[in-house]
Amino acid sequence: MYAWIWRKLPFGLPGKLAGSLLLAATAVALLWYVVFPWAGPLLPFTGEDVQVTQQDTDLPGTPGGDVVPGEGPADDAPPGDDHDLPYDTDRNNTPPPSEDD
Repeated sequence: MYAWIWRKLPFGLPGKLAGSLLLAATAVALLWYVVFPWAGPLLPFTGEDVQVTQQDTDLPGTPGGDVVPGEGPADDAPPGDDHDLPYDTDRNNTPPPSEDD
């Protein structure tokens, strides 16, 4: 299909490049101003549903919200330091390379 379009564009290489850019810009504008606005209301989410904001004060742990001890992501952590790792980070755990390698 693209080869057919390329062959049908007139005026040599400069005309083909200009025609290709014009066709691409037309396709983008058609999608942006016609297809996407038409399809937007048909999608299962709106702009309000996907925004991340700090306005929710009904959630526990947010300023102004109801903070209930024992109910929160920090309370689900295993006992011990919150930053405990199951491996040692103070040294390299790989053995040094041998001279045989």
